[in-house]
Amino acid sequence: MKKRYALILAYDGANYCGWQVQPGVETVQGTLENALSTILRQEVAVTGCGRTDTGVHASYYVAHIEAELNRSITDLRYHLNNFLPADIALIDVQEVSSDFHARFNAVEREYQYVIQLEKNPFMHCYAAFSHQKLEVVKMNEAAKKLLHAEEFGAFCKAGSQNQTNICDVRVAEWIENESQLTFTISANRFLRNMVRAIVGTLIEVGRGKLTVTNFGEIIDSQDRTKAGFSAPANGLFLTDVKYGSDQLDTTNYKRVKLGLNGK
Repeated sequence: MKKRYALILAYDGANYCGWQVQPGVETVQGTLENALSTILRQEVAVTGCGRTDTGVHASYYVAHIEAELNRSITDLRYHLNNFLPADIALIDVQEVSSDFHARFNAVEREYQYVIQLEKNPFMHCYAAFSHQKLEVVKMNEAAKKLLHAEEFGAFCKAGSQNQTNICDVRVAEWIENESQLTFTISANRFLRNMVRAIVGTLIEVGRGKLTVTNFGEIIDSQDRTKAGFSAPANGLFLTDVKYGSDQLDTTNYKRVKLGLNGK
């Protein structure tokens, strides 16, 4: 009998063309489906909590499957981790209700964006590099405006066919730690390319090319052409996905650390 299971994952996106299956290229979803289908000896479709672009990472990603297990959950986790490549880790598997949906039941998502302030050859896949000094105080002043905004069309990739650009941003903050600058943003939902567009525009504020007032005007404009560049994918991590307490048990889950200045 098939049952529904939630999978909690972490992955390094450097070698993948994003999460979603695409013909002729390596993706995280495709790699995971191949591994599950091989181990369970049945076709297994994986539904993820959302898409991540080429080169984007996840220290916490939730997906779900429907399958008939021919082994225990503990055994599945062990064999799947041995089968999967080193850059994808299965952290937990748990049986969930038949109406659990990794994407549609999520109530909040959190991303972090990492900027390396000193050139580090060991971080080039996991952080953007800024050769210019950034005014972090002004970047945080501008970021606060996101908390009071409702529509985010100015930070949505052109051509996206969203029914609405309304998002509830709950956290938006830059923290400087030694040679790194980390931006944390959480919201009930994100538009396509939204985080990278916000980060790129906030970097323009930090460089003095835009003022805090300009940033507010860009939000109000709902015009992507007025916002800044899209920050490189390599610095972006999906770091949390939240559900109702009765849907997913995370009490015993040790979150994967990014390995970035102890974060």
